[in-house]
Amino acid sequence: MSERSGGLAKARAKMEAEGVDPVAIETFAHYYRLLEHGETGMIPESSIDPVDVESLDDVEVPDDVAADAISKTVAIKLNGGLGTSMGLDRAKSLLCVRRGLSFLDISARQALHLRKAYGARVPLIFMNSFRTSADTRHALARYEDLPVDGLPLEFLQNKEPKLLAADLTPVSWPADPDLEWCPPGHGDIYTALRGSGLLETMIELGFRYLFVSNSDNLGAVPEPRLAGWFAASGAPFAIEATRRTPSDRKGGHFARRKADGRIVLREIAQTPKEDAASLADLGRHQYCSTNNLWIDLHALKAKLDERDGILGLPLIRNDKTVDPADPASPAVVQIETAMGAAIEVFDGARLIEVGRDRFIPVKTTNDLLVLRSDVYEIGDDFALRQVAAEVPFVDLDSDHYKLVGQFDRRFPEGAPSLANASSLKVAGDWTFGPGVAVHGSVELAGKGPQRVSPGEVLSGSDA
Repeated sequence: MSERSGGLAKARAKMEAEGVDPVAIETFAHYYRLLEHGETGMIPESSIDPVDVESLDDVEVPDDVAADAISKTVAIKLNGGLGTSMGLDRAKSLLCVRRGLSFLDISARQALHLRKAYGARVPLIFMNSFRTSADTRHALARYEDLPVDGLPLEFLQNKEPKLLAADLTPVSWPADPDLEWCPPGHGDIYTALRGSGLLETMIELGFRYLFVSNSDNLGAVPEPRLAGWFAASGAPFAIEATRRTPSDRKGGHFARRKADGRIVLREIAQTPKEDAASLADLGRHQYCSTNNLWIDLHALKAKLDERDGILGLPLIRNDKTVDPADPASPAVVQIETAMGAAIEVFDGARLIEVGRDRFIPVKTTNDLLVLRSDVYEIGDDFALRQVAAEVPFVDLDSDHYKLVGQFDRRFPEGAPSLANASSLKVAGDWTFGPGVAVHGSVELAGKGPQRVSPGEVLSGSDA
């Protein structure tokens, strides 16, 4: 047995001792072997072409088709993230967004409204991590009508050991044993659905379609018209795509693989360094993923059965340090997959172009400021609607605004008005009084703590 094969045996033993689901262990072993044989998951620019995408605006969906499809749909929110990059140590979805409501509150109310409007069950289920489960269940306890008979309110994503880059053995880190583990990327949803038995249960209860989205994307409502489009298409799998903007230059995009004509999702971690310029070329690769997925449950079960529970998503090798906050800690490899990459697994998979109003992710406090501002409004259906002509570009000084605690102290009265702003760049330590408005492109700079006076209108040259 080679040293590296010994690494897999050690990883298996560690996962078994931790009680990790056997399906997840076999899936990890599949990717470990790929890693061991030098697989990098790279997708060179020379191997792909740009892809064209049909628009939802050009599709007609009869009301009865939409109503029937949504009645057969289950919504799942990916809710395993802690928002550590924003200084959080609990589920990011607990963050207050608007009117004292968190991401979880708004998602729950969106689902309850849909049920009332369409007389449908529309279950809402959360894929939590071990770290987000208890807080999420506690926060949702106030919504007594949210659980649907026969279905859980949550299921847990799996975890896997981080591997020492030097020899691919599981890392040991006694200073904080939790750091020895990592999630397998959101591609784990397929493994977790099968291993938990939830996939079978949803089918047995008569559900046909699955809508999956991130819990920090409040634009991702299980919209009946989209459900109707997906049902009528007969596709086994589809992703909502949206046009890339300058803020998406470093993110993934869709393309078509030259070898077999299949749609692929290329992430930055799968892009060779020499192809970085092509990745960032918004004219060439125009569409990115919203991470809003539509899945035919019968097709998913059939594909997993056919492949013995391992969907075979492209490997993503993520090189990190065991302690993300300590660059001097040992180098590790995290084996990950992206759930959207399943688009290349299914024959007849589709893309559909949607507006940016269905893609409102919150990855930084820059995003949070826009979301809390008057760029969006929340309707009676609790769906977010963009009311400003454009979504402004926000760049807050990371020394003073990166962490949510810092951010909240500098916007004690809430976000300024950004409805007439095109950009806001803040360098330095500025605290905003109530009633501040930003018009056009505004830049603030200066040394030492400073304050924007209550009611002040900050105007840029293009206001």
